[in-house]
Amino acid sequence: MSILSSLSPRAVAAPESGIVEVVNYARGREGLLPLWVGEGDLPTPDFISKAAIDALAAGETFYTWQRGIPELRQALSDYYSRHFGIRLPVEHFYVAGSGMQAIQISVQALTSPGDEMIYLTPAWPNIAAALEIAGARSVGVQLQFEGGKWAVDLDRIEAAITPKTRGLFINTPSNPTGWTATRKDLGDLLALARKHDLWIMADEIYALYYFPGGRAPSFLDVMAPDDKIIFVNSFSKNWSMTGWRVGWIVAPPEMGQVLENLIQYSTSGVAQFMQKGAVAALNEGDDFVLANIAKAARSRDILCDALVATNRVETLKPDGALYAFLKIDGVTDSRRAALDIVDKTGVGLAPGTAFGPGGELFLRACFLRDPAQVAVAAERLCDYILKL
Repeated sequence: MSILSSLSPRAVAAPESGIVEVVNYARGREGLLPLWVGEGDLPTPDFISKAAIDALAAGETFYTWQRGIPELRQALSDYYSRHFGIRLPVEHFYVAGSGMQAIQISVQALTSPGDEMIYLTPAWPNIAAALEIAGARSVGVQLQFEGGKWAVDLDRIEAAITPKTRGLFINTPSNPTGWTATRKDLGDLLALARKHDLWIMADEIYALYYFPGGRAPSFLDVMAPDDKIIFVNSFSKNWSMTGWRVGWIVAPPEMGQVLENLIQYSTSGVAQFMQKGAVAALNEGDDFVLANIAKAARSRDILCDALVATNRVETLKPDGALYAFLKIDGVTDSRRAALDIVDKTGVGLAPGTAFGPGGELFLRACFLRDPAQVAVAAERLCDYILKL
């Protein structure tokens, strides 16, 4: 008898990430251009690292505030004032050990085993897995895809609501599609949640990566103070801090003790010296974020223009996030295609099969990289596509 039979069925059933499968297949190859995961090509900037190093050298290595150090919670409040035009007291902010942990804690707070949560697909696979591991059921509702653009269908969402539905998980701008909700979309989603007394878990990690300019529409623009909305976010994308594993939650202060308890019984808080780096990111990092966004916009144009010019790729330039989600004529198995592409071109892409229903025919490329590197990747991909 296998030892696996004695483990938790929920743990055993946790799926392998289809993105990580391709990464592990080709990691470390010479000349590889890795567009498969959602991160840029720059290390964390020195002003952030130095703040953490200085705090570490000063001995800030003890247990600390479970909800986050006061300086960081204040910096988060100031960040939302600058970028979202809203002043939220520090009691709304909770520091987590990554955006992924922010999602896990929120799932634990909002659902019980047997509950359901609706999410929009194609989607980053971790939300569905987090729900299933917690004993809840993830219910995917597909975005509509037509003419290279994605759109949300409120009727489909409402049809998926059952007495067991606890909430809606809404990621906008979207990973992987780039779909970005309009203010009207958000208002309609909020009205639906109010009608059925549902929570909204809002993943707005890419809010500043909004290429029409400014930042993307947010639920903060349409919500009332008593709406049941919890926001999950991360330091990873804006400030090149993917390896730091620091994130945050924005939630009603009434939830404070519940969230603190869940943090206590998972990680007991984020290391204080890492939080000091996060403070520097928020307080001093706006120019770095703007430079990252400008680079992403240039690389988006290079990659998408080249792919569309083959007349073999169906996609449009996304309004938000960091990804081209592309459909190549003749590709019916994106997992196999991703493995073949990395073998023949040295370009790492994520297979659309990793992103659930509606993603099977697509491949995802992250364009938050040096435009010169993206141009090389585009040339290799176009050569591959034209030979199919």
